[in-house]
Amino acid sequence: MGTIKTTNIETITGSGTLTLGQSGETISVPSGVSFTPASGTMSGQNYPAFSVYASSDLAVTSGVLTKVQMNTEILDTDSKFDNVTNYRFTPTIAGKYFITFTLCSDQNTVTTIEGDRAAIYKNGSLITGTYSISDTRNNFVTGESVTTSVIVDLGVSDYIEFFGMVIFSSGQGYFRGNGCMAQGYRIGD
Repeated sequence: MGTIKTTNIETITGSGTLTLGQSGETISVPSGVSFTPASGTMSGQNYPAFSVYASSDLAVTSGVLTKVQMNTEILDTDSKFDNVTNYRFTPTIAGKYFITFTLCSDQNTVTTIEGDRAAIYKNGSLITGTYSISDTRNNFVTGESVTTSVIVDLGVSDYIEFFGMVIFSSGQGYFRGNGCMAQGYRIGD
């Protein structure tokens, strides 16, 4: 066959689904091609996608798992991250997702951070977490970061939340604003 060159492809009715190819075929998009949807939202292999962070410090109690309030969006392609109330990602599109989370801790007094935990939850249950234990024998540890990642199957109503824990000897520990961040995107069906 040949090449079709045009500036616009639409359905006959002006609404509905436009299908390219058939089941089992691959549609190739050359590198350097950009895609800008008129609606401002995109769907496809790597969408929905989000990148968020906590914009301010959050004081925490030592040894208590606490939800990180990711209240600032860098990217939220399909408005699927709630950065105001629940601080969670609800994709509404089923598939496999790559999710990563970095917890950054700090303290405000002369104390030692003894350890951290970054945890990713699905529908209120732990699915992965990473611990960081500090070697406090010779020096004070005043700040740390720990990252955890997972590939997870999500259904349309599933949700992802981010929790952290800091263990410190005295004083006040914090989740560090602008240091706690999370990203995620769909990688396939």
